[in-house]
Amino acid sequence: MIGSKKSNRMWVLFFLLPSLLGFALFIIYPIFYSLGVSFTNWDLINAKEFIGFGNYSRLLSDPQFWNSLKNTFYFIIGYLPSVMIIGLLIALLLNSKLKMKVLFRGIYFLPVVTSWVAVSLVWKWLFNPKFGLINYFIEMIGISGPSWLNDPKTAMIAIIITSVWKDIGFIMVLYLGGLQNISTSLYEAAGIDGASKFQQFWKITLPMLKSTTFFVSMISLINSFQVFDQVNIMTEGGPGDSTTVLVQNIYNSAFKYSEMGYAAAMSWVLFLIILVVSLVQMWGERKLSK
Repeated sequence: MIGSKKSNRMWVLFFLLPSLLGFALFIIYPIFYSLGVSFTNWDLINAKEFIGFGNYSRLLSDPQFWNSLKNTFYFIIGYLPSVMIIGLLIALLLNSKLKMKVLFRGIYFLPVVTSWVAVSLVWKWLFNPKFGLINYFIEMIGISGPSWLNDPKTAMIAIIITSVWKDIGFIMVLYLGGLQNISTSLYEAAGIDGASKFQQFWKITLPMLKSTTFFVSMISLINSFQVFDQVNIMTEGGPGDSTTVLVQNIYNSAFKYSEMGYAAAMSWVLFLIILVVSLVQMWGERKLSK
């Protein structure tokens, strides 16, 4: 029997080996390689020059880095509550007795499976101050529309709107799964006791969605720190540096200025920020669940 179990393990390892080799070669090795690069000065042409923590100390006095970090948090503050609240409201609507709700679920989820390139280009046209439909409808009510992507004050707002529109379908599906796991008997009992719809939502729905909300917030927050595609396509970090986020700054340092070591250092700082935020979230969730 023992030999049989050992033989089974060997066969399992044999079939997993190609995937494990690919994972080690294309995921694990590049991660640790980038850590080594972060301690060097390297422009992809000349040989690497070891400079220790020089790239990390440079980050502390680099106004471009702090500006990109500020812009990233600006995006998160606007994006995270918006996508969670709107996604939850749509999930509540589609979980009710609504006609053709299966069709609406598909419509709301469609942007999620659409590529960021297509979505960004469409919204870039919609936000065009002269020919875009958004300003066209705004001007129909007698208000002069803003310049959106051409204005440092509104460029990040436009990116947040685009990001929320694309991602609410994913958040909706997660919340919809959580809502369908709540027993209807709880609402029936609350209704018999005279609880209003708002009281049922506040006392039953939200507490029962605690684990779903935690998962949604963690996934959305991690994705928010890595925002890049829509920024790179819609504004390229402009106008000025008003929408340059951390990943855009890393991209510019690596592929525009050929500062691979500095870009790698920023990547690891971003990793540490995401790690710390995730650990704080997990600690807070455990405290609340006690």
